[in-house]
Amino acid sequence: MDKEQVFQTDKEYYMPVFARYPLILDRGEGPYVFDTDGKKYIDFLAGIAVNVLGHAHPKLVAAIAEQAGKIIHCSNLYYTEPQAALAKTLAKQSGLDKVFLGNSGAEANEGAIKLARKYGKTISSDKVEIITATDGFHGRTLLTLTATAQPKYQKGYEPLPGGFHYVPYNDLAALTALVSEKTCAVMLEPIQGEGGINTPDADYLAKVRQLCDQYGALLIFDEIQTGIGRTGKMFAYQHTDIKPDIVTLAKGLGGGVPIGAFIASNKVAAAFGPGDHGSTFGGNPLACAAANTVLGVIAEENLLANATAVGAYLKSELKKLQQKYPQLIVTVRGQGLMLGAKLTKPGRDIVNQCMEQGAIINCTAGDVLRFVPPLNITKAHVDEVIAVLDKVLALA
Repeated sequence: MDKEQVFQTDKEYYMPVFARYPLILDRGEGPYVFDTDGKKYIDFLAGIAVNVLGHAHPKLVAAIAEQAGKIIHCSNLYYTEPQAALAKTLAKQSGLDKVFLGNSGAEANEGAIKLARKYGKTISSDKVEIITATDGFHGRTLLTLTATAQPKYQKGYEPLPGGFHYVPYNDLAALTALVSEKTCAVMLEPIQGEGGINTPDADYLAKVRQLCDQYGALLIFDEIQTGIGRTGKMFAYQHTDIKPDIVTLAKGLGGGVPIGAFIASNKVAAAFGPGDHGSTFGGNPLACAAANTVLGVIAEENLLANATAVGAYLKSELKKLQQKYPQLIVTVRGQGLMLGAKLTKPGRDIVNQCMEQGAIINCTAGDVLRFVPPLNITKAHVDEVIAVLDKVLALA
């Protein structure tokens, strides 16, 4: 099919749920992707924080091919070595105890909410309420879009599941006023991704942990976007001295192969018994082999340190653009290689113009340019993107 045939076929047969850019990607190599015309783009979106090793990393490609040649899927009625190995690694790296593997971030969050409710019922039949933050994002199933405290995602899907309450992010007073003995969990992103790369105040997460302890509520960290080294630590909460009761993962975990996970303490995980949760495809050998390789490469190539160093460089270069274009850039925020530049205007046109110039970035929350590139990029790659953005902003 030529370009127009692809566009027309998609329009005719695919459900109209995506506002797509007119770009057909064909292959990738490292931090670059190529369209069907052969044009090269530097990719600082990475599948929305998914392709943490870039594209076609040789070790990941080899691991997927090797596992596909052995066994791709078997039922969770049986054991597999890749699944057992991944569960152990995630438990050890998170500081938690028990792992469940699914297929996506929404599934991971759905499972975490189910576990929190089940655990709450072991304390009191009334301990079922869950508090989340406005401008958060937790998924698109009915349960997780209810947890997503943004009306634009919820409109038209009413009636929504009950038991959810919302507070502004970073507003401890509002949370203190709402939490009660009926609260079974508080669920937050350590850095809000889709909400605009919103970062917490220095002591906010620690005080939320204290408040949860006071009321016997669980603290759930949604690390779908912040996890797997994105902020310079394997988990964003590891920048603090606190630990959640449950943490959720997806996106970068498989380096592009769909996989999700939630991890819990022994005390909380004990609320689940046989038949309380499950997944046909979750934790299949292919996805687990990919995830094991991703975690191995992150360690071997020292990508946490790279995300910290190159992320600091990217942030400094974005701040230079802020100083150069104060009429366009309000602030630069985020951590590691999860950064946002808030604009004074909608950002979609800037994203389009950067794409025309060979750089793929993203706009979230309407006016925040988002940068979530592979964790193995270099300062030279940053310079490429900054040069394009500089050129585009000069004409904006």
